[in-house]
Amino acid sequence: MAKTESATRAVNVLGTTYVIHFKDYNDDPSFADESIDGYCDAITHEIVVCNMNTWPGMENSSTERREANERETLRHEIVHAFLNESGLRYSSLMYKEGWATNEEMVDWFARQGPKIFVAWLAVGALEVKVDGGESYTAPLTQ
Repeated sequence: MAKTESATRAVNVLGTTYVIHFKDYNDDPSFADESIDGYCDAITHEIVVCNMNTWPGMENSSTERREANERETLRHEIVHAFLNESGLRYSSLMYKEGWATNEEMVDWFARQGPKIFVAWLAVGALEVKVDGGESYTAPLTQ
């Protein structure tokens, strides 16, 4: 994963560009103040992920473990971005802690999304177009 601000990336979420930042633990007070390793800001359209090699207690973890954590956090925050841009952020009949902002549900999508994606591809239930270019799909199995 990218480890510096100079490696900032962006993702298109339903037509809205979200800028992705990887920040060191000490460079963003939200990590310590809210005990989080990432967040999605629906107002500024930014996703921030903590560089896990700077997270207290993770500096001795393997590179693979730290990068896996960063990927899962990034997927989690992208799910939040899709819910935000779908108009569901505040549409769950509760302003705070409604289903659309439920962390367990977002975690479920972030963790199971890759498996669902592979399953859809495996049976031809999904056609993927990357940046408006070539289309990828598997034959529909019956």
